[in-house]
Amino acid sequence: MTSPTPPFDALGGESGIRVLVDRFYDLMETAPEAATIRRLHAASLKRSREKLFEYLTGWSGGPPLYESKYGHPRLRARHLPFPIASRERDEWLWCMDRALAEHPAPDAVKAFLQDRFAALADHMRNRPDDVVFPDET
Repeated sequence: MTSPTPPFDALGGESGIRVLVDRFYDLMETAPEAATIRRLHAASLKRSREKLFEYLTGWSGGPPLYESKYGHPRLRARHLPFPIASRERDEWLWCMDRALAEHPAPDAVKAFLQDRFAALADHMRNRPDDVVFPDET
């Protein structure tokens, strides 16, 4: 019996993860549909690109690059300083869904990852949708 191919391999290993992450952040950088979530990031996305690459490499079944550098991801705790409601979740998913759609991975892998990313992004929400912060008006 053979085990299913890990998403890491189906995405093309580290080079495939890099392509996915770069496209994701290129979309966040330029698409009006991602303007709210873009504002939550630093002016330069270089560090964010690298951290997401490292995280997704291990998360998808590759080497644990992120954990080797930073320890356990504790994603929800690391995202608590940033106000994340449904809008931010949806913008993040908009970028990831488009980056995945353009990736040459098999459709079944893309569908699997879209489901996993949706659950993960929803878990990152840390405020109700009806809260408006002063700098958002």
